Amino acid sequence: MSVVSLLGVNVLNNPASFSSPYEFEITFECLEQLQKDLEWKLTYVGSATSSEHDQELDSLLVGPIPVGVNKFVFEADPPDLKRIPASDILGVTVILLTCSYDGREFVRVGYYVNNEYDSEELNAEPPAKPILERVKRNVLAEKPRVTRFTIKWDTEESAPAEFPPDQPEADLVEEDGTAYGIEEEEEEELAEEGEGAAEAEKAGDEDAEMGGADDTAGPNSAKAREDGDEGSDAGSEDLEAESSGSDEDEVEDEEGDVEGDEDVEMGDDAGTKAPNGTADGEQATQPGIKAH
Repeated sequence: MSVVSLLGVNVLNNPASFSSPYEFEITFECLEQLQKDLEWKLTYVGSATSSEHDQELDSLLVGPIPVGVNKFVFEADPPDLKRIPASDILGVTVILLTCSYDGREFVRVGYYVNNEYDSEELNAEPPAKPILERVKRNVLAEKPRVTRFTIKWDTEESAPAEFPPDQPEADLVEEDGTAYGIEEEEEEELAEEGEGAAEAEKAGDEDAEMGGADDTAGPNSAKAREDGDEGSDAGSEDLEAESSGSDEDEVEDEEGDVEGDEDVEMGDDAGTKAPNGTADGEQATQPGIKAH
């Protein structure tokens, strides 16, 4: 727990010209009587690429500090242009307000600062050499970045723990990794046993189903199926033979009918033209030719 707590910071002269001093109204609370003073500092970041251009604008020792809420105004000089690169004078930069106790920083407040000309013409076409009299600064006081640190104050009890406390009973506790490893091995063995039992049960069911199929079919039924197949083949052959025979008979009958018709026609012709006066329907035969 911090003995000194920062309650608020107000930027008084904002916006202002670049050469004007910085002024901050700082409010803080002290919970205990302090043996030493508080040191406040204001730092200007001259370049974002290197800390060599940072400037400590001012520092202030405040004390003795009474217990309770305290308020004061911190005033700091503007930065030195000679220590700032010409390309970094205009644009956005950062200022840091810090407070330390006995050389140990416990709070830091950062603000963005925008430096620009006071006219749109100069901002649109800035001169090669900055005109300091026309440059104004604007601290973004509405959006500070506050960082707090735990430090040692006047007593050892207030010092933060550098190392975790000793825990001798922790050596007696079984390592979590070993216990977890044993549990994982047991779970794997149980899973393998369960899979083996399931496979054996499945194989037994398949054997039972195949055995039942053999009993119902049997060798006699198989032989009967073979005999039935042979009988059906023989029957089909007989039917084919009979059908072929009937077809031949029908063909012969048709041929006989045709011959009969021809005989009738020839007979009619013979009845009308026979020179010997044979009767109708009788066939005249010539010597040496047999009638069939």
